[in-house]
Amino acid sequence: MDWNGRIVFITGASSGIGAACARAFGRAGARLLLAARRRKRLSEVAAEAGGGIPGRVLELELDVRDERAVARALAALPEEWSAIDVLINNAGLSRGLAKLHEGELADWEEMIDTNVKGLLYVTRAVLPGMVARGRGHVINLGSIAGHESYPGGNVYCASKAAVKALTSALRMDLVDTPIRVSTIDPGLVETEFSLVRFHGDAARAAQVYQGLEPLTANDVAEVLLLPTAQASATVVHRRP
Repeated sequence: MDWNGRIVFITGASSGIGAACARAFGRAGARLLLAARRRKRLSEVAAEAGGGIPGRVLELELDVRDERAVARALAALPEEWSAIDVLINNAGLSRGLAKLHEGELADWEEMIDTNVKGLLYVTRAVLPGMVARGRGHVINLGSIAGHESYPGGNVYCASKAAVKALTSALRMDLVDTPIRVSTIDPGLVETEFSLVRFHGDAARAAQVYQGLEPLTANDVAEVLLLPTAQASATVVHRRP
């Protein structure tokens, strides 16, 4: 596909899979709308992904958990950046690995607010424009954790199961439109994920990947699935 000039909006773009997606789409010639909380890291990714070409990247310092901030940021986009072609809902995280009865409420809220509500806020702000223009692609970053739970993964797994369900429902909502909806559900990917999960404990985070060769962020960024008029086994849109 020719990405030259197309606008790709990536949340959580300051590191990991989001940053890898920015670099991949940048190499393909896309214009990049990059959002993240860490402005310095975001600017570093933007400089690399944009290849130094003026007007190729627009940075948004944004916390997707803040619904009002998301709405304001999208409403205030310059006209030349408003026609988003691809939305990559990548912002997400895991906190802790405790049993449910020992879990921290603050960790639960951060995961749900980011992984589920943040995805909803951003999609709600972007999708009407795609529908009105009759084109667009929403890509949600899920996880194998959304398909099968694991010990201590309770709330994180639940949040990714919600992403799976929302993606399926969104396909059905949009089955009579040209809008595409995809999800990418990777397994172990060596990024900052485990470092964030364990609140900066680098030694514990490193143990997650010992004795195996995990995926890299670049591996995930190079995977793209393109469903079109079929939303499920039985829900399809047939042209008259």
